[in-house]
Amino acid sequence: MPTPTRETHLASRPTGWPTPENFRVVEVQLPDPGPGQVLVRNTFLSVDPYMRGRMNDVKSYVPPYRLDEPLDGGAVGEVVASGDDGLHPGDTVLHQAGWREHALLPASAVRRVDATKVPASAYLGVLGMPGLTAYVGLTRIAGMQEGEAVLVSGAAGAVGSIAGQLARLMGASRVVGSAGSAEKVAWLTDELGFDAAVNYKDGPIAKLLAPHAPFDVYFDNVGGDHLEAAMLHLNDYGRIAACGAIAGYNEERPAPGPRNMMMIVSKRLSLRGFIVTDHGDLASEFHRRAGAWVAEGRLVHRETVVEGFEHTVDAFLDLLRGGNTGKMLVRL
Repeated sequence: MPTPTRETHLASRPTGWPTPENFRVVEVQLPDPGPGQVLVRNTFLSVDPYMRGRMNDVKSYVPPYRLDEPLDGGAVGEVVASGDDGLHPGDTVLHQAGWREHALLPASAVRRVDATKVPASAYLGVLGMPGLTAYVGLTRIAGMQEGEAVLVSGAAGAVGSIAGQLARLMGASRVVGSAGSAEKVAWLTDELGFDAAVNYKDGPIAKLLAPHAPFDVYFDNVGGDHLEAAMLHLNDYGRIAACGAIAGYNEERPAPGPRNMMMIVSKRLSLRGFIVTDHGDLASEFHRRAGAWVAEGRLVHRETVVEGFEHTVDAFLDLLRGGNTGKMLVRL
């Protein structure tokens, strides 16, 4: 029998900061799965900063969301009906058809995950795309070595909080993070093992970082003044893994670039941007190492959980304003 359900559509493209009016909840009916398909009832939806860029009609590394069609993103859920011999009702699966209550998908588009040892939501955070992003940025992009000092911006977010812990686990001599509140700073130092952290709202970020400098590696989630400050405080031959630039995601006009770009030359710095989907070959290595650290309690994570599908947009908007500590999720 058809399954009545709801999905979130992009109603209009945001200019500057998104508002609830840019989104629309639509009621639809999904048919029973045909051969090779599965019907999934989503239990957790992921909202992530990169989704803001997909709301613009510009060419990028991933196609933009289409107007009047459902948005998508990471989700975990339970198979409720299956037309594929390899998947059965009750299986927990990971997929990319988020922003909706149910998803009808080809069986090849979902991955069964083990929710007996870790919560299913962990596959959207510490053992999912954010965790792999942190691992790729540190190991392959920045080439972090044991004994090096590491700076992480946006360190209380889903990616940054894992990046700092991974740096520590892989032998960094010092790990320093920036975050946007005293509570987040305390979480980084008291629970995650960062050696130091600063609240970037307390003053110019370059001045706040000065007592903790210099650094060999900078994991950049913020861009803007953080990138400028990091270049000032990097050692010669320092490396920057450019993961994101959330400081500018909602700007109507691009902000001027760092004023100290000459330091790339004078310090012989390396700055490399990356997209995690280009590095899937590292996934098995990451899951093996990170899975063991999670099981041992050495790699910890926090989730900011918003309850109810009807609050998915609220969760996304709050994420853009720094309302999350760790991974932002919506529980259905």
